Amino acid sequence: MTASPSPEPTGRVLVAGIGNIFLGDDGFGVEVVQRLARHPLPEHAQALDIGVRGVHLAYQVLDGCDTLIMVDAVQRGGAPGTVRLIEVSEQDRAAPEGVPVVDGHHMSPQAVLALLETLREGMGGSTPGRVFVVGCEPAELAEGIGLSPPVAAAVDEAVELVLRLLADAPAHPSPEEAADAAPDGAAERRTAARDSGVAAKGRPSAPL
Repeated sequence: MTASPSPEPTGRVLVAGIGNIFLGDDGFGVEVVQRLARHPLPEHAQALDIGVRGVHLAYQVLDGCDTLIMVDAVQRGGAPGTVRLIEVSEQDRAAPEGVPVVDGHHMSPQAVLALLETLREGMGGSTPGRVFVVGCEPAELAEGIGLSPPVAAAVDEAVELVLRLLADAPAHPSPEEAADAAPDGAAERRTAARDSGVAAKGRPSAPL
């Protein structure tokens, strides 16, 4: 479902909410994108409620996207509710050997990027100049609908972070600049915003 439809000019920015709303905090990205619908977005930006439809997102990106911002629950061993801004390098986007596994119940930025590279190599198409992940440390990923209190409290912070990224495009702020522009908060949040790499859900932190 499109949270905020908009034209798709060259150099557009795509914001994708990723996650399974039936797995607790895994629905964080979907909630953030739905909350974005309450805000006016720049004409060059589009926000999409992707959920677990990673194949759909990959094809959307191949059609042309200058900057991709994925919002998701990302486990990196921090306190639940910790929001991080991660810029994914081109090296970390390289497709692994073999065919990426597409799971109809789970999706992660890591899986989306692997699928995107595999499709690009086989079909052609463009890839984003820059890729960001706005991630939140989950507290609970068991079956159930609804975010835990610390993750629900982090939704507005993530929305503001995405809005700052959109407002600065195409200036492309660095993760450090966006973090420093954030409202005063725990030092851990500002340090976390300088992380690199994305951890797969349910696995120890590791570079993408």
